[in-house]
Amino acid sequence: MRELKIFSGRANADLSKKVCEYLGLPLGDISVGNFPDGEISCKINEDVRGRDIYLVQPTCPPVNESLMELLIMIDSCRRASSARITAVIPYYGYARQDRKDEGRVPITAKLVANLITRAGADRVLAMDLHAHQIQGFFDVPVDHLYASPVINDYFMSLELDPDKLCIVSPDEGSIKRALGHQKRLGGSLAIVDKRRSSAEKTAQANIIGGPVEGKVAILVDDMISTAGSICGAAKAVKEAGAREIHVAAAHGVFCGSAIERLADPAITDVTVTDSIPQDEACEKLPKLRVLSVAPLLGEAIKRIHHDESVSSLFDR
Repeated sequence: MRELKIFSGRANADLSKKVCEYLGLPLGDISVGNFPDGEISCKINEDVRGRDIYLVQPTCPPVNESLMELLIMIDSCRRASSARITAVIPYYGYARQDRKDEGRVPITAKLVANLITRAGADRVLAMDLHAHQIQGFFDVPVDHLYASPVINDYFMSLELDPDKLCIVSPDEGSIKRALGHQKRLGGSLAIVDKRRSSAEKTAQANIIGGPVEGKVAILVDDMISTAGSICGAAKAVKEAGAREIHVAAAHGVFCGSAIERLADPAITDVTVTDSIPQDEACEKLPKLRVLSVAPLLGEAIKRIHHDESVSSLFDR
């Protein structure tokens, strides 16, 4: 591990420190700041020539600032003659525009992939991308991790009775994810039939499968942004007679009125990972539980560094 160095941007320094603690390595010395006009400055304060570099930086809000910071750090390492640069992106922003679903719109997920590749990244390590095809947008290898083992372990620790458990997909796009959780946790599977009226507004119509009446329902999704979809699904499940409603997602973006919506008494608790810093959200939402993905990221980094299998992390 001598030639491995991990550096952190400002987006999620706490997660970077936890990853280094898992690996038993010191966090790399890097200075990232802003010039008086707002431009980002960066300087690596130690030798990285010929080293295997991992830059931990989720492109979370403020998204543009975090993304530009990642690009500048990559360029700094490349010009300092690093042997290999891996961009560790626990949360990949601009991922929701992954195709042209109407005329004259961009594909920002591909644009950001091009920027990261062109800046000099040799590899990307990401977690729970909004769409699987984003892996193909990069012209460099991509290791795609899933937070599901971390979330499953938490719910298994609650020792919920599988006969009284129902895993719920809040929309048709999360069916495969919900099925994966259901296979691990047991219980039945239900799908909320969602009708989207605009980018911000959705309406829930029917519940397919189940039943959810008298059950402990776990709603799973990849991210919670404005919480409109997940809270609408929770309302539909509650009206169908669910006894408890647990909400879980890999990424807690929590923008707009998300916190106010999730404070609904119908929702028992909300579980997300620390792919995005949640200090402020925890203060505003006491029922929020944050699980750490640092061991998962640390183990993946170690395996990549030693040219070992990463997919075997999920073989169980």
